[in-house]
Amino acid sequence: MKLATTLTILALAFIVTVILAPISIPLLRRLKFGQSIREEGPKSHMKKAGTPTMGGIIFLLAIILTTVGVGSFLDLFTTQTVVLLLVLVGFGLIGLLDDSLKVVFKRNLGLTSLQKLIGQIVIAVLAYFLLHVGSFDTTLAIPFTDWTIELGNFYVAFLIFWLVGFSNAVNLTDGLDGLVAGTASIAFAAFGVIALFQDQADIALFAFAVTGALLGFLLFNANPAKVFMGDTGSLALGGALAMVSVLEKVEFLLLLIGLVFVIETLSVILQVGSFKLRKKRIFKMSPIHHHFELSGWSEWKVVLVFWSTALAVALIAVLSEAFL
Repeated sequence: MKLATTLTILALAFIVTVILAPISIPLLRRLKFGQSIREEGPKSHMKKAGTPTMGGIIFLLAIILTTVGVGSFLDLFTTQTVVLLLVLVGFGLIGLLDDSLKVVFKRNLGLTSLQKLIGQIVIAVLAYFLLHVGSFDTTLAIPFTDWTIELGNFYVAFLIFWLVGFSNAVNLTDGLDGLVAGTASIAFAAFGVIALFQDQADIALFAFAVTGALLGFLLFNANPAKVFMGDTGSLALGGALAMVSVLEKVEFLLLLIGLVFVIETLSVILQVGSFKLRKKRIFKMSPIHHHFELSGWSEWKVVLVFWSTALAVALIAVLSEAFL
């Protein structure tokens, strides 16, 4: 894929998002699709109550239109593209249902954890069977080595764990204006570059479409946010990010590229585990971005530090793929 093509994909997804957002945000507001803020969260967030949510619909549409349109035009619409869109849309629909229930009942609780898990597992299994129709590689590569692990039929269990785990990890990270839009755009850009190294133009198309759409969404989601992506966006992004790592056969490299999401998730696990075992909290509040807020950092400072971290680890991952 040429540089001009890559830039066109980025620009197209960006422009579609920027066109859709001003149309969608007032509509979401009129429909009273406002965000409910959890009472146990930072008090400074209460002023965000009522901000339109479900904004993930905006960039999901931009990603779909760009991927399908450019993919058809350049003959890059492949089985892998279909799988990526299946995961993106499937996880997005689960998030949409979750967000809708929150809006209807005016609370910060939508689907139960079990209901979300069942939906995510169904999508992951469908993706596995679509891949298994062809000659899908069921090995796991160990980063920075020549070692591989053959999972065979057990790969479906790994795929479920990977997609569900990172979908929920990105969802946990979505707690500050622009945090996920920025970190996820960096992560998808990194995987887009790696796809170019591998001559997988279809995956690069999707990854850069997501990057462009998220950058466009960031114009409306950065502090102070005019719209939130909601579970509609965060669950979709996490699942798609994990699926891209699977198709590029750099699964474990996602632990580095998605380090911010991993740390956010670990902070919740450690907090809950510590409180249950010792009746003591490790952090002022979890996920860890709230800990920094309650430690006196401004929301912008937390977001910028996390974006910088995401950029640094993404560069390390891309350089490692290029030269190792």
